[in-house]
Amino acid sequence: MSKTILEKFGEKVRKERRQKGLSQEELAARAGVHRTYIGMIERSEKNITLENIEKITKALGLKISDFFKDF
Repeated sequence: MSKTILEKFGEKVRKERRQKGLSQEELAARAGVHRTYIGMIERSEKNITLENIEKITKALGLKISDFFKDF
């Protein structure tokens, strides 16, 4: 069974966050969103907006195009 785009996105956020040694709280603070929002994204519970994709990828130190490169 193939993964949904929300599952792929959430897994990628978690992977990148962990590689950078960030907690959900630290990533949320950098992105200007609530900590629970990051958790919901990582668990594929939230359909994220383009604006928040930009905030999160910037907070991870990535360009949007680089983030989605291996999708």
